[in-house]
Amino acid sequence: MTDHVEPSGTDSRPPGFLNRIHQSNKQYLPQWLGVPAHIHHVAYRMANPPVERPNSRREFQHLLQALEISEGAIEDRFGYGFKVAANGDRLVVVWEAHTEYYSYQVWHVVRDATTPLDFGPITFPGYMMPLCPLGIRVNALDLLFLPQELPLEQELPARLPGAMVYGSRILGDEIVAVTSFTPDEFDRERYLICSTSEQALRQQVAKIVDTIVAIENYYHLVMLPMKAFSRAVDQIHDYEQRHLYQRAVLIEQLGGTTPPTMQKWLTVLTQDLLQVSRLAESMRYRLSASVPYDRIVQSNLAALQERPYPPLRQISEYVSWKITGVTEGYQQLLRRIDAMEKDFEATVAVLRTHIELRLQEQNIQLQDQNMKLLISVDSTTRAQAILQRTVESLSVIVITYYLTGLGSYVLKACYEMGWLKNANVATAIFVPIAFATSFTLMTVGRKIIVKRMANPAKDPAGH
Repeated sequence: MTDHVEPSGTDSRPPGFLNRIHQSNKQYLPQWLGVPAHIHHVAYRMANPPVERPNSRREFQHLLQALEISEGAIEDRFGYGFKVAANGDRLVVVWEAHTEYYSYQVWHVVRDATTPLDFGPITFPGYMMPLCPLGIRVNALDLLFLPQELPLEQELPARLPGAMVYGSRILGDEIVAVTSFTPDEFDRERYLICSTSEQALRQQVAKIVDTIVAIENYYHLVMLPMKAFSRAVDQIHDYEQRHLYQRAVLIEQLGGTTPPTMQKWLTVLTQDLLQVSRLAESMRYRLSASVPYDRIVQSNLAALQERPYPPLRQISEYVSWKITGVTEGYQQLLRRIDAMEKDFEATVAVLRTHIELRLQEQNIQLQDQNMKLLISVDSTTRAQAILQRTVESLSVIVITYYLTGLGSYVLKACYEMGWLKNANVATAIFVPIAFATSFTLMTVGRKIIVKRMANPAKDPAGH
């Protein structure tokens, strides 16, 4: 098991860091494996790996409890358990979590090499899969390791469904692997691995399983977004055609279009840009890992060290035929989406700039109209001021006239009573006094009005 190393000095690495890099409980697993063996493998894609990865670990613990398996070990991303039946057969259950998926392997290792094994359900005494794992199933495999000669070519179609069987010598000349890449009635792809050397098969069984499983898992992960990719190709084609039409309309009608119409165009283009951006983020998430996954598939195909097994076509030939060009197509789509996104952004920027310039022109015209209006209002105000001064002057004359008339009555009365010698002279003397009084009243009244208009809140009358 993993040993714990105490940290020393200022080393911030967790205890056992170096040991966990170079050692794992997985190193103890091969001693429980062997041949003949019947293996079921299934992989599930996690929609939210940080959450579902710990859940799959707990799910594996429940699986071991349901199968009454107490022997084994569990780490953060790998675990196994095993038990031995009364007849000596071994049941080994393996769980492993990866970046995007996790997988189960169920091994039925037969003690008696003469015991017949065949594809289909695991025949370990009392075994039944007690749960339905979480996630989207990526692939399922049914692998059979037999220390014997490979069946004749005409016998293979009866055991491997599908129109064509592929086969290769792997890891030397003694081991032959054949498959049809076609799911059976249990929706599992079958692999038959045979060798006349039981020792060679036993030594390589773990490596063969890991390599085939990696090829199948990552091949299916590369092909998994194919439907979404096909839909995205059609969508981006529609957006490209639509944008070409929009740009043609803009080129023809932009010069004589009003700002409200351009604003409608801008709204439509912005909505299309948001849709393309959403498509871009979705496809980047789905397709970003396709390139490294393709490399993993190719490296594991090379690790098989395939050699021809006439007359069958090699396993790598089928995988390469299916996967060649797929990742490049994915990347080409992402480049098309990025280009489409930039085109929409550029068109929106041009249209927004044109709208702003048009609005600035309208603002300048409006400012000119406002200036003319202000000049006209200023002229009118000046004329009104002159007229007001004229009216005020006439008002002073009128008030003086009425005061003089009133004063003449008083002065004539005083003359009749003998208080004055000449009423006309007295009236003439009263005219300047009446004028001064009228001017004073008009001046004081105008100041009061101006003061109240300047400070309406302090109007004592409350108006």
